Amino acid sequence: MQQVLDNLGALPTSTGAKDIDLIFLRGIMESPIVRSLAKAHERLEDVKLEAVQDNNMELVTDILGEISGLSPRDDSAAELSRILQEPHFQSLLEAHDMVASKSYEAPPTGTEANSDAAANSTLMQADAVRMIGIRKKAGEPLGVTLRVERDDLVIARILHGGMIDRQGLLHVGDVIKEVNGQDVGNNPTQLQDMLKECSGGITLKILPSYRDAPAPPQVYVRPHFDYNPANDNLIPCREAGLAFSRGDMLQIVNREDPNWWQACHVVGGETGLIPSQFLEEKRKAFVPRDFDGTGILCGTMSGKKKKKMMYLTARNAEFDRHELQIYEELARMPPFQRKTLVLIGAQGVGRRSLKNRLVLLHPTRFGTTVPYTSRRPREEERDGQAYQFVTRLEMEMDVKAGRYLEHGEYDGNLYGTKITSIHEVVNTGRTCILDVNPQALKVLKTAEFMPYVVFISAPELDTLRAMHKAAAEAGLSTKQLTDMDLKRTVDESARIQRCYGHCFDLTIVNDNLDQAFEKLQVAVDKLCSDPQWVPVNWVY
Repeated sequence: MQQVLDNLGALPTSTGAKDIDLIFLRGIMESPIVRSLAKAHERLEDVKLEAVQDNNMELVTDILGEISGLSPRDDSAAELSRILQEPHFQSLLEAHDMVASKSYEAPPTGTEANSDAAANSTLMQADAVRMIGIRKKAGEPLGVTLRVERDDLVIARILHGGMIDRQGLLHVGDVIKEVNGQDVGNNPTQLQDMLKECSGGITLKILPSYRDAPAPPQVYVRPHFDYNPANDNLIPCREAGLAFSRGDMLQIVNREDPNWWQACHVVGGETGLIPSQFLEEKRKAFVPRDFDGTGILCGTMSGKKKKKMMYLTARNAEFDRHELQIYEELARMPPFQRKTLVLIGAQGVGRRSLKNRLVLLHPTRFGTTVPYTSRRPREEERDGQAYQFVTRLEMEMDVKAGRYLEHGEYDGNLYGTKITSIHEVVNTGRTCILDVNPQALKVLKTAEFMPYVVFISAPELDTLRAMHKAAAEAGLSTKQLTDMDLKRTVDESARIQRCYGHCFDLTIVNDNLDQAFEKLQVAVDKLCSDPQWVPVNWVY
């Protein structure tokens, strides 16, 4: 203390801001109170503080016994008796004795350590026991699941939105010892039945875990499979399961359990258990998917080799076919205009007619790309109208560099859709309409293109046959299609839906072209007026 004052006194004085601070500091250090505190600290520095004794409660009891025999007129004895019996004072002494009795030296070993640990564990359990009172109706579930841990029944999970979750009195990890004074044993099924039949006031004796429940996360997913807990042999409690269908919107409210998540339907519905991504991947990982009768994976070519080759994406489409589609995490966005509108469907299902009608009726809102080709232009053709004409060498170099969304060869000439042509349409403020093969979705379904994917599904074979006949009679179609061609269209449409259905935002069955166009136009208009669910990686 004195050394600090000497150092402050040795500093030069002036009228600067820093020197004013030094003067203020010197005044504080010279204060009598600060000096007294410093002296007390210096005296206690070398003194080892220890508790005088750890049985002060016994001492107080003896003192009260001694002074009780004194004359009631003795005011000092009465005042001392009142102080010693005050609840706050006794709590203070009790806390002091508990702290003083603890040993902070090296822990004992051998038999002595085991006996001390057992004694401390018993003492801690006795101190931690709590009595919880809840009220419920007969048959009403509590909304908890249990597990056995060291012959104790422990709360494994609390279902979000359930009765216990709403009351907030129990937590995951709490040990239930008694219900209404009866020991619960170690059978979770019996305890669940006992609690289910109880009604009115219920008293639970528990050993709390003191774990705070985490706040529900704002995680939304769209499942790509159907689920019914009644058919699941792995679910720990079928009554607690949540059924859903492919394409439903779910909010995940708890993901602590690696195998079972808690979720609820975004539009109404209670909370329940659903298989986690990890568990469902394990179940589906080695199950063959989407085989047709010939044993060929859907989406691959079968039968006779077609004259017109299918367009191939520049990326690995084979890997896309074998991906496991479980849950897709989504985020809710305000209305906005999508960069691209992607029409997917089998050949001859009407995609091009729908695209051309949209562009013709709304030229300021929609545009489309001009395909590139390596063939030579005909006399009536102009570059940039129906096609962009380039040399084969130039096109092959761009294909190799990955500049094409998709490309293919027909009659010895290359055809393809260049990625830059999509950006050119988007940069004009219009939505670019694409009718591409489904393999291209691997490239398109990103934040770069933000597509709204519509699957144009083929109708039943009889309906498709009648539509083709009516178009031919009206002179709208000059192409003659056989029943085999029409059946191939229906089968191809079904295969595409099985393989790529998880990528579709909307499915329209084209059994009437005018009605299909109306549905498509209404859906596109809603994008600019209603909130949208998009993949979370488009946002973050």
